[in-house]
Amino acid sequence: MKPVAASTSKEDAALSLTVAVVASSHGPLLLLDGSLNVVVASKSFSRAFNIDPDAVVGRSLFALGQGEWNVPQLRSLLTATAVDGLPIQDYEFDLDRPDATSRRLSVNAERLSYLDLDNVRLVVAVADLTDARADEKARRRLSRESELLLQEVRHRIANSLQLIATVLLQGVRHARSEEARGLLRDARSRMLSVGALERQLAGSVGDEVRIGAYLTTLCTNISEAIVADADHVSIEVASDDASVPAAFAANLGLITTELVINALKHAFPDGRPGKITVAYTGRDGSWSLRVTDDGVGKPSDSAGAAAGIGTSIVQALARQLDAAVETVDAHPGVSVSISKEAVANAS
Repeated sequence: MKPVAASTSKEDAALSLTVAVVASSHGPLLLLDGSLNVVVASKSFSRAFNIDPDAVVGRSLFALGQGEWNVPQLRSLLTATAVDGLPIQDYEFDLDRPDATSRRLSVNAERLSYLDLDNVRLVVAVADLTDARADEKARRRLSRESELLLQEVRHRIANSLQLIATVLLQGVRHARSEEARGLLRDARSRMLSVGALERQLAGSVGDEVRIGAYLTTLCTNISEAIVADADHVSIEVASDDASVPAAFAANLGLITTELVINALKHAFPDGRPGKITVAYTGRDGSWSLRVTDDGVGKPSDSAGAAAGIGTSIVQALARQLDAAVETVDAHPGVSVSISKEAVANAS
């Protein structure tokens, strides 16, 4: 009989210690018996859910308050924990109290093993997620509102740039010199380049741009702005349609604008027909933009010619992208490539 008494004493001591730990917990904790009656509840549990701590012991969990804890799924899960030892991990449910705001709760529960296996005990931890969920919902709403506002701003910027481009077009028509008309046409094309980017951003998610669609729209705008007869000189785009950062797309768009304008100016003199091809590829950190025409080719004295503003812009933008610029004879025509190779990781 002495071993039995010793075992009972140890069980009582273990239970008493568990009761003390649960009762003094700073978080909402419950200790339940095998019938899912409350053995002890922490003071924080009683305060959090407005339950009289003196009236909770010995009562079924599902009879607490006004019966709001009697949730069928919770009852089923706790029964499985008591009978089969299956723990509950992060089970969420809404505690709907008649006289208070609904709360979103998370429950974790485990069966405790004492020396006497007939005495089933469950420790149940309850976390109130209501405020966290509300904050998360508010953050999502604010993020969505900010995204919509940004899209609206971009639409307005694009519309403003379109208006400026229209004004510049009027200037082209009324300019007295060919040089002035050329400068205004170039300025209009650059304006349309930025406007096309803003329209792509306004219709995209986040700060990414579908580069193929962007370059296609951009070249269409340039053609409409400068090329009087699309059958005379055509502009074609051959590009993958990967998404790239907006800042990167903006630089590529400005480079493309300058190279296409330059080709339109110099590659097809005296009404010569031809085609300009804009090609972009990118993969694993490497990328290449190539603008090729089938025009008259490089002038014989090009080595000594001074760089124009368009060439200077291209070189400056390429430096920003840490990319190399190469101009070669395309036989016929000229091909200008701006490219960057991926940097291999050091082994």
